[in-house]
Amino acid sequence: MSKQIMIVDDSSIMRKMVRNLLEKKGYQIAAEARNGREAIDMYDQHRPELVIMDVTMRDMDGFSAAREIMTLDSGARIVFFSNLDKEQYSGRAAEVGALGFVNKHNLDQLLELI
Repeated sequence: MSKQIMIVDDSSIMRKMVRNLLEKKGYQIAAEARNGREAIDMYDQHRPELVIMDVTMRDMDGFSAAREIMTLDSGARIVFFSNLDKEQYSGRAAEVGALGFVNKHNLDQLLELI
């Protein structure tokens, strides 16, 4: 059985790109969310094995959503996937318990973390 993954990004184009890449690699997409609030609800419903989440989104940012998800499930596995500066934000990603922070232009690194 392939790994169940949830994609969280406010850009439908980015969600589609990541979904297509992961499906080609044999992963299953358990859910998709447009913002942090949706991500929390979807995580609670689907309990995916991994969450790939953007940081900057409307309604609730990725760091806040990750904190809430970790409250629901301390074993949640989250990778941040963002255009923000990795050096500046990877510390915040670690503070909320994320596995890592990957720049959106580095798809190979994202696949390595999965």
